[in-house]
Amino acid sequence: MQAQQTLHLMGTTIDIVAEAGNAKELVESACQLLKMYEHRFSANSDDSELMAVNHQAGLNAVAVHPDLFELIQIGKEHSLEKPGNLNIAIGPLVQTWRIGFDDAHLPDPSQIDEQLKLIDPHNIILDAQKKTVFLAQKGMKIDLGALAKGYIADKIIAYLKNQGAASAMINLGGNLLVYGPNSKRPGGFWHIGIQDPRKPRNQNVGIVKIYNQSVVTSGIYERHLQVGGKDYHHIFDKNTGYPIETQMASLSIISDLSLDGEIWTTRLFGLPIPLAMETINQTKHIEGIIITRDNRLAISNGLKNTFIPLY
Repeated sequence: MQAQQTLHLMGTTIDIVAEAGNAKELVESACQLLKMYEHRFSANSDDSELMAVNHQAGLNAVAVHPDLFELIQIGKEHSLEKPGNLNIAIGPLVQTWRIGFDDAHLPDPSQIDEQLKLIDPHNIILDAQKKTVFLAQKGMKIDLGALAKGYIADKIIAYLKNQGAASAMINLGGNLLVYGPNSKRPGGFWHIGIQDPRKPRNQNVGIVKIYNQSVVTSGIYERHLQVGGKDYHHIFDKNTGYPIETQMASLSIISDLSLDGEIWTTRLFGLPIPLAMETINQTKHIEGIIITRDNRLAISNGLKNTFIPLY
């Protein structure tokens, strides 16, 4: 028996599918878990567990749930790695621009300069024994938007798997993870479309076939702000405080864990394309597809036999 549910959470549309004897109950339980995780990780809900940390910036360390501590710890580690554009301390910039929200606006350069002083991930102080998080400067804000969906997808699929689901899929808008065979396809593979950045949703440049894997895509085509004829996307350069200037239109990472897809799409997005592709090819547990603004494709070595171009 297969059950499916669609819900709107975390600023996106989420689809869950599970195949099991009690599929309907499993999917409903997964939806409740999603609501719990949103409350834990949201940087946009004033009463979330993460916001309790942000509200105490410069004042007090806050004891947090082990899941939240783990994700902040992973996020800080990758925020300090090179090469990379990931920075979980980037919250002050995100909240100043507000791209993707109704009150998005182009900040004054002096505002951006002020926020840049507050985004050093070294100032996220973690105590692994007490599971506390302390933001050393007043005004700091952690934003886990680049990681939380992947972490949550892994948790939801692990739950469905542990509850005996024969197969499952979760799609959190640009972040997709599958488990078990796809009963509708020969060989059991799931066929996942890679969006054409220049076209409306669900128009793809190609298909990847996956099994027990994740596809995560970051792109500059989803959320925008237009001011004075100039277009600003939502992926920020942690050095300038402005949207990253890049020839990349999208970057998709294929990996076993959805969190790894989130980490690497964020770390590599906006890097010089040869460096990004070289890093993908040298990192054992990921594969990738880069689409440029002028619609050229770069495909990592491990995908050359499994990526199906559509034109």
